[in-house]
Amino acid sequence: MSVWSWLVDVATEAITMIPGLAGGLVKSISIFCWTLLFALPLGLLIAFGRMSKRKVFGRFHVIRSFTKLYIDIMRGTPLMLQLMVVFYGPYYLWGANIAGFRYPAIIIAFSLNYAAYFGEIYRSGIESMPLGQYEAAQVLGYTRGQTFFKIILPQVIKRILPAVTNEVITLVKDTSLAFSLAYMEMFTLAKQIAAKNTTFLPFVVSGIFYFVFNAVVARIMNGLEKKMDYYR
Repeated sequence: MSVWSWLVDVATEAITMIPGLAGGLVKSISIFCWTLLFALPLGLLIAFGRMSKRKVFGRFHVIRSFTKLYIDIMRGTPLMLQLMVVFYGPYYLWGANIAGFRYPAIIIAFSLNYAAYFGEIYRSGIESMPLGQYEAAQVLGYTRGQTFFKIILPQVIKRILPAVTNEVITLVKDTSLAFSLAYMEMFTLAKQIAAKNTTFLPFVVSGIFYFVFNAVVARIMNGLEKKMDYYR
């Protein structure tokens, strides 16, 4: 068999796998979108908690300490372990029926995990803002809420976009960890097809899908960076 014939056979086989893997890609995109929808605003709340100055009994920063512990746990343990805890935890703790809980558990675990990372990214951006901007806004009569959402937050978003982009791209690849709960996303389907046909080709096709998905996400995020590059 010539090299050309072999390439044609491989390409033909790969094309036949695309419809099956495309269904998994849709589920991977679903995990990606729902995670961002919940993790980005939750991360902002976590950043507020991490910067909280409220004390109990005049000395204990309860909110700050609790938030820091949460971040340490989310960043210090594997996401795969967190997926298993969220999914199997209700059953072992309360004997709950988890038959239809697989997809919600994936979204919850991903959102809680990524919110911790986004929270620290938000905090770094907020704390990098000059104190003079808060003072100037106070002199102009802005409330604390108006100061943050109209003056501080737009600048923070601009500053943290590169770091957020990095986490978003990582999220695209991390969606493959849903296989640990036997959820039929793209990587799980690729494993099944590879085992059934005894071929490595499904992993190559899924790798191409991930690469294209990441390229689209990176292009969108780069477009946002350019759109918000109003300092230049």
